[in-house]
Amino acid sequence: MFKIRYFFIILYVLLFICSVQIFQTQLTNPVVEDHGRLLPVKMKAMKSEDSEVKLKQIVIGANQNNDPISIAGMQHSQGGHTLYPSGILLDMKSYNKILALDIENKIITVQSGVTWADIQSYINPRGLALKVSQSQNIFTVGGSLSVNVHGRDIRSTSLIETVESFRLLNAEGNIIHVSRQENPELFPLVIGGYGLFGVILDVTLQLTDDELYQTHTQSLAYDEYSAYFTTNVLLDDTVKMHLARISVAPDSYLTEMYVTDYYTADNQAQIKNHTSLKRETIVAFPKLFLGLSRLNDWGKNMFWTTQQAYNDKLDDSYISRNNVMRSDSAFMDYDHTKKTEVLQEYFVPINQFEPYIDDLRETLKDEKDFNLLNITVRYVGKNEESLMSYAKDDMFALVMLINQGTSEESIEETGRVIRDMIDVTIDHGGSYYLPYYSYPTKEQLETAYPNTQKFFEMKEKYDPDKRFMNLFYEEYHK
Repeated sequence: MFKIRYFFIILYVLLFICSVQIFQTQLTNPVVEDHGRLLPVKMKAMKSEDSEVKLKQIVIGANQNNDPISIAGMQHSQGGHTLYPSGILLDMKSYNKILALDIENKIITVQSGVTWADIQSYINPRGLALKVSQSQNIFTVGGSLSVNVHGRDIRSTSLIETVESFRLLNAEGNIIHVSRQENPELFPLVIGGYGLFGVILDVTLQLTDDELYQTHTQSLAYDEYSAYFTTNVLLDDTVKMHLARISVAPDSYLTEMYVTDYYTADNQAQIKNHTSLKRETIVAFPKLFLGLSRLNDWGKNMFWTTQQAYNDKLDDSYISRNNVMRSDSAFMDYDHTKKTEVLQEYFVPINQFEPYIDDLRETLKDEKDFNLLNITVRYVGKNEESLMSYAKDDMFALVMLINQGTSEESIEETGRVIRDMIDVTIDHGGSYYLPYYSYPTKEQLETAYPNTQKFFEMKEKYDPDKRFMNLFYEEYHK
């Protein structure tokens, strides 16, 4: 009896020691994925700090040990932009203080780990609002700068337009000021630079007044959209924001659309009744219909019908600017053992929209296994300030949600279709957004982004030892 008890004690101790070793290994060599879950990468370590002194020590230590650093916020970029094998994952979410607010001049300075939701909660009681951010407010400011986001505002479209300055922790471990006047060469490299030029510390951004908008919604055919947008939206100064969707339901595939326009309300005094920041409370129904659309054509038709009905209910309603820019898209959360959902985004000149949609429809007509769930359409005005600018003309941005398998076969099949779609986009003078999975070829990248080679040359200039690295750079800098 004593020997049996002694045996189990020894066994318990051995198991405990093994579990501790496994736990320590997971801490020091974590396997990390971005939001797309297609690129699991074993990192050397994950580090998160809330002071610039400690962040600086991490970079200096990485220089001493020759460790690559990948910089991460919410990790919704899906092409390995925040990952690199055996590198240090620098998680910036703890570096999240709001540092200063100049209400009179509508300027705010924040640390880069702050989310847009954090900023909105801070400025909303003061009657201020964001100029540019994504429709979802869950992302960090540093991450948004790194991909140079755009949003619903049709007067200020690319985030770079609203950035006054930022401080950058560079590859040597030095902190420098960057603006259009100080270190100006770095300004268009870091914004839209995918974390390859250093750690964005604090950022000074332009804000604007919170406003009350009256919503107008309308259904129309895809070949009416460009004329409608140019006449009824772009040339009407009272329209401040715009959003559209085009059907991917089989019964109306790439033919039907609906639009939502946000007009300046006549009685701005009524904004006091609409300034409470909304939260996504009704999640079950849109989540149900989106779930059905993943399964079959009937589900896609039902989802489109539901979307249209919801849009109709918005007509002539009122909403504040901050609340327009506040969806957290909780209904889109998706967890599946063998599938994931990826985004693609294509930019096409306004005057090419109708023929582009025709060619896109033709390209996809026989792709029965390509599970396209949603296409949102936004407007992005021409802005080539960022070296890797996606807006070389006044563009419509088509944001696509795609359900796909995680097997190698599924990845390859999805990649084939996406490369075909990118060819169509480029043929119409368009481009594609870079934060997503590396399906495009290097040739497609260089065609869509003519400054690609210069971008890589600047990377070599400012970071010759490749201190800041990610899989996007590794894939295309060959």
